[in-house]
Amino acid sequence: MSEDRSPTTVHEAIDARAVDQVLARLARRAEAPWLHGEVAQRMAERLPLIRQPPRRWLDWWGHLGGGAAAVRQAYPHAQRIVVEPTAALRARSSGPAPRWWSPRRWASTGTVLLPGQVDEGAAEMVWANMMLHACVDMAGTLSQWRRALVVDGFVMFSTLGPATLHELRTLYRGRGLGLPHAPFADMHDIGDLLVHAGFADPVMDQEMLTLTWSTPAAALAELRALGGNVHPQRHAGLRTPRWRARLLDALERQADADGRVAMSFELVYGHAFRPRPRARVAPTSSVSLADMRASLSSGRASG
Repeated sequence: MSEDRSPTTVHEAIDARAVDQVLARLARRAEAPWLHGEVAQRMAERLPLIRQPPRRWLDWWGHLGGGAAAVRQAYPHAQRIVVEPTAALRARSSGPAPRWWSPRRWASTGTVLLPGQVDEGAAEMVWANMMLHACVDMAGTLSQWRRALVVDGFVMFSTLGPATLHELRTLYRGRGLGLPHAPFADMHDIGDLLVHAGFADPVMDQEMLTLTWSTPAAALAELRALGGNVHPQRHAGLRTPRWRARLLDALERQADADGRVAMSFELVYGHAFRPRPRARVAPTSSVSLADMRASLSSGRASG
């Protein structure tokens, strides 16, 4: 997130229509970006911290997250339920329909849902790899995660932090090129939003990763595979080939001693739990039926 933005208004700094266009383009990709797969492996290394393995887990934005294999290795017997943000990505995750004679027709292909189709208390874990920075409504997404979890269920996620692509921002700013991307949220702000959404014991940390490419064109191709500029104040319309040539030249001037173009990525990791519901002390208190059942179930288990 940029220095002058509040986490509660992050949706105002992302163009929803532009996000839809980027997701439509990425839905045509056969696999998740390389960086997403790398981050998924690093995030999966944190799963042993969780004492109770989940029986069911929600793979939020599963196709672009690229974390299915890493989680399956940690929890081979857990049921995976994919949650995709668009119908196109849902179709991609569902895969092509098998022919009538194919053995796959009789095998379970898993469940693929849109966010609005996820039931309350649907799983013990929400896994959301490298997608939160593309959410138009971050606070709303966190609330969806809390609702989707059972009591004592947990969310584990990764996203991009504000130090990401500072080299590209510096280049754009120095040449008056405008804004290269939408802002990224600070991990402390995300932690505050988790608490506001009803999560308990949020733990946030980050690491810096530097990627290098042999040519400026390769760098731009990789960035395009990761997403696109969805800032509402980005340049209107298409850029010209001449403008692209000037950008490539500027990137080449920033190359290191080995002639490689470098970009920084701040990787933010977080996890938190859905706590047991607590009825407020008031003349009249209300608790949802699902929360009441979960509370009673937890009480019987502890007894």
